Amino acid sequence: MIATVLKEYGFNIIDCDVQSFGSGLINRTWTVIKANEKFILQRINQQIFKQPEYIAHNIRLVADYLYKNFQEYLFVAPVKTISGGDIVVISDEGYFRMFPFVKNSHTLDVVTNTQQAYEAARQFGAFTKKLSGLNVEKLKITLPDFHNLSLRYRQFEEALANGNQQRIEAAAEIVGSLKKHKNIVDQFEIIKADPDFKLRVMHHDTKISNVLFDANDKGLCVIDLDTIMPGYFISDVGDMLRTYLSPASEEEKDIDKVVVRLDYLNAIKEGYLSQMNDELTEKEKQQFIYAGKFMIYMQTLRFLTDHLNNDIYYGAKYEGHNLVRAKNQLTLLEKLEEKIF
Repeated sequence: MIATVLKEYGFNIIDCDVQSFGSGLINRTWTVIKANEKFILQRINQQIFKQPEYIAHNIRLVADYLYKNFQEYLFVAPVKTISGGDIVVISDEGYFRMFPFVKNSHTLDVVTNTQQAYEAARQFGAFTKKLSGLNVEKLKITLPDFHNLSLRYRQFEEALANGNQQRIEAAAEIVGSLKKHKNIVDQFEIIKADPDFKLRVMHHDTKISNVLFDANDKGLCVIDLDTIMPGYFISDVGDMLRTYLSPASEEEKDIDKVVVRLDYLNAIKEGYLSQMNDELTEKEKQQFIYAGKFMIYMQTLRFLTDHLNNDIYYGAKYEGHNLVRAKNQLTLLEKLEEKIF
């Protein structure tokens, strides 16, 4: 299979060193070394991304726009096949694409200081700012309703009506807490109807591992571009707040370890606004903290909904896994609200 894919790029597998790479949960990834050049090869997960050609379309659209208007900006565009395409389709094997490996770069799995948070936020802000002149209507939707909070709340209500009754009864306290926070959904509907909140080119997956850093932990660029879509700034800012603010991940069972670090919040805000201050409207800036509540609440809903539906989406490594995740995220939401009021 790999030999067939590499042939599409003009590579002979006997001249290449191919190794599995990374621990990503979505796409299968390999490193390919040919002579002194290194590449990243991926197979796109079609169970998640139903139309991989949409991903290729969006990345090429963005790459061409940036190359034309901001040649100095580091954007890791796909390697072209020998026929000039961006992806390789192998019958019964799926869709593949290759990217050049950025030399002297590394990724982080966890944010360990405010400088890293600032640099990541600056990179995601720069990404959206550079693309402010691109018509978002030209982008394809690679994951429909990915950050549609209203839909996630409806799915939560459906789980309460049709899910595991025993689990619903046992989760009564957290269910009640989530219902009390429905104003976050109401605010999302207001935002969607307000012309001061603009649809922009958003990354939609702003965890720290999607930023490349140099040896001094200075941000170089953003990567993992499958979720580039039109969206609101609250998606990118919210995901950073959700994943950078607490030293404890969503997997932490001890909720006492779930805290909100205000210095990290300030670093995210400073980094993002260093690029986006002139792009965001005043109304948008006023909802910077709401962005965090939006994403944290949505993820809490999704974890609890899956728990009530017998773990059919995320799966579970142990009994009550998604309930633990939901309680973790609800704690993060409540801690954020305590800090800002």
